[in-house]
Amino acid sequence: MTALICGSFAYDTIMVFPERFRDHILPEKVHMLNVSFLVPKMRREFGGCAGNIAYNLGLLNGDGHPMGTVGADFAPYASWMDEGEISRRYVKETPGSYTAQAYIMTDLDDNQITAFHPGAMDNAHQQSVPRDAGISLGIVAPDGRDGMIQHAREFADAGIPFIFDPGQGLPMFSGDELLQFIDQATYMAVNDYESELTRDRTGLSLEEIADRVDALIVTKGSNGSVIHTRGGREYDIPCARAREVADPTGCGDAYRAGLIFGLMNDMDWETAGRVASLMGTLKVEHHGTQNHRFDLYDFRDMFKQAFGYELGV
Repeated sequence: MTALICGSFAYDTIMVFPERFRDHILPEKVHMLNVSFLVPKMRREFGGCAGNIAYNLGLLNGDGHPMGTVGADFAPYASWMDEGEISRRYVKETPGSYTAQAYIMTDLDDNQITAFHPGAMDNAHQQSVPRDAGISLGIVAPDGRDGMIQHAREFADAGIPFIFDPGQGLPMFSGDELLQFIDQATYMAVNDYESELTRDRTGLSLEEIADRVDALIVTKGSNGSVIHTRGGREYDIPCARAREVADPTGCGDAYRAGLIFGLMNDMDWETAGRVASLMGTLKVEHHGTQNHRFDLYDFRDMFKQAFGYELGV
């Protein structure tokens, strides 16, 4: 099977402020804020949902093509993808724009101040889901609003099963728009907070959402995840134990890559969920979203150690 991964590409610039924001921001002066933070530690990471999911799927030898729009500054990211043998067939550069950029500053209390520039991501609708490329599974991950709407409709029209993964893009959509996504999708994947927001906006319970798709996957961080299937069946998926917690950023994307891999290999939900869980855990042990390394053989060994049985792929 071949998966099409619709979503964003982004540069993440991560800065560490070795003090506390609260000691430099005076509450009585927030209406006229003018403050500068010295950040002696900084790193730049390759990110974005499509890029992250494709990277993780590649570690499992899964056949995936990320699709997204990028800017004229994409060359370093392109070289990184080529080095990792990640397809750029559906990566489109849009002239006169930057690749999406996130600037994240963290203080000693793990508080964060983030500025996000969507850049070329807002042109995602300029790409269309191909009907004649052997795509057998898709995912609509956070991206430009118009692009997410268009790609969900194109997957549905082409009869290609896909995962709807609204992520941080969920607040962009009304209840009616979310219902449209749900009715088009084959699967839906959200975290615990996003599941509550979806319920609030659509008026549907988790069981009612699950009855409109083949499966609703709800991740709960260190508490594992729950897979709700049509007809009221639930699968509680444990969280694989991490050797250390270095950085949770990108764990959701790693989880979704594992989920895609499970679907591509016709795994039962309990096994697919555990593959996804272990992928998230292996990511959390490393800083950045694309800095963990292993191959499928290593993964099989780690899967058996974590869950006590062989992974049959």
